[in-house]
Amino acid sequence: MIFDVVLTGADVYDGLGNPGRRVDVGCVGDRIVAVEDLSRAEARERIDLTGYVLCPGFIDVHSHSDVYALIEPSGASKITQGVTTEVVGNCGASAAPLFGAYKLPADWAMHPHPGKWSTVAEYRDLVDEVRPAVNMALLIGHNTLRAGTVGYEGRPATADELQTMRDRLRAGLADGAIGFSTGLIYIPGTFAPRTEVEELAKVVAEEDGIYTSHMRSEGAGLLEAIEETIGYGRVSGARVQVSHLKTSGRENWHKIDAALDLIRQARDREGIEVAADRYPYIAACTDLDILLPDWALDDGHVAILARVRDADTRARMREEMLASRDADYWDTVTVGSTHHDETRPFKGMPLRQAAEKLGIEPVDAVFYIIERDELKTTGIFFGMSEDNMWKIFAEPYVMVGSDGSIHSPDGPLSRNHPHPRAYGSFPRFLRNVLDNGKMDLAEAIRKMTGLPASQFHFNDRGILAKGYQADCVAFKRDQVRDRADFVNPHQLSEGIDLVLVNGVVTVRDGKITGDRAGRFVGRT
Repeated sequence: MIFDVVLTGADVYDGLGNPGRRVDVGCVGDRIVAVEDLSRAEARERIDLTGYVLCPGFIDVHSHSDVYALIEPSGASKITQGVTTEVVGNCGASAAPLFGAYKLPADWAMHPHPGKWSTVAEYRDLVDEVRPAVNMALLIGHNTLRAGTVGYEGRPATADELQTMRDRLRAGLADGAIGFSTGLIYIPGTFAPRTEVEELAKVVAEEDGIYTSHMRSEGAGLLEAIEETIGYGRVSGARVQVSHLKTSGRENWHKIDAALDLIRQARDREGIEVAADRYPYIAACTDLDILLPDWALDDGHVAILARVRDADTRARMREEMLASRDADYWDTVTVGSTHHDETRPFKGMPLRQAAEKLGIEPVDAVFYIIERDELKTTGIFFGMSEDNMWKIFAEPYVMVGSDGSIHSPDGPLSRNHPHPRAYGSFPRFLRNVLDNGKMDLAEAIRKMTGLPASQFHFNDRGILAKGYQADCVAFKRDQVRDRADFVNPHQLSEGIDLVLVNGVVTVRDGKITGDRAGRFVGRT
């Protein structure tokens, strides 16, 4: 046999949590065909990785790159982290199916796309045509289905509308989507009763998909939200993924042990297949208008903006926003991406500092910015505990997910102000493990490879073994690190020197080669 690529000399970690061992990995086409001594084998290319760790490509189970992967197929911010597969469509919003009243999130819609789609099948074909650097697996968003069917109204779905959502979900799964996600703090998902989500989760279970959830609360109602999320798995039989598990707000940090106990009990006593993901930062990022009261977010962007611009309604919102948060809360918020000429100076600036420059209170700065940006502003919210984060990562069922989209230091996706997790999550996690002994390296690698592959049923990825896809990453222990921060987020990570995606060398010597081999990935 003549190998296309032989990777030799590295300490090989298989992704299953086993210790590293010195062995060669041989690839033919897009597959690993041998993991053994290949010193005498004939190969078209032999890459010496002496001094390196070689492991499976990282699987980012929580991404929002649905449209950004089409706009920036180089995948610069992710491929340089060693990410070779992304799960997109999280938090209830997906690029497909695109129908009815559903509107793509503003940050996706504002850029021109290299093609059009409506169904999951059409989106899948476009991904394969664009051929991004990373593999893409799609979850179907609940908010996508609900907005397309019901619109953005604050009411329950009718029986016919629920059946339409079921049918659309089943069709999308048949077209290759791997599951279903909810974002139950976002409009219109927040209007859905439990019975609606249960019925859709049953469809997912019937098709052997996965149910993932940005829960109704990650703070005051955390324990109730975890109970609800586990309940969907209990009722439907679907695999369950708690998205970006956290305890938000200092007043809720003490709930961590009770939260983890709920998940352990569901797994160990009831056999519910529930797992979770987490990013290695203590700040979250989402739309800045999430600070508005729930009632103010009804009926879509036009209605929300009208309320913001109405003096009496705005005064009512302001009063409720102040009453529900203490004075120190506003110091935990940073302005993220902005879009209007008058708001661009505040990009990446702490909210209180922006308010001081405007000569107004922080709550009023929120209104000033989101009104001019027409609700396109993002915010970065510092409210988590570092100790709790590592308690969460210590759980054997918790994997790494960035909660970030593909970006690039150049081009159209370089002009906003993302959370640094988009560029640094996986190297940051590794750096903490290697420097601070947070866990064994083999276990850290399992959390980024074999564990997510198992939970999401990627049965031919996530492990370095014969017959698996040749998604491979090599790094040196002393060199891998993240560089992106909250002030300067558009900085590529360092130290991921070699990346193969489906057998194609996509990063060599730490540089993107321009050779792309990503594809749409369904259930296997």
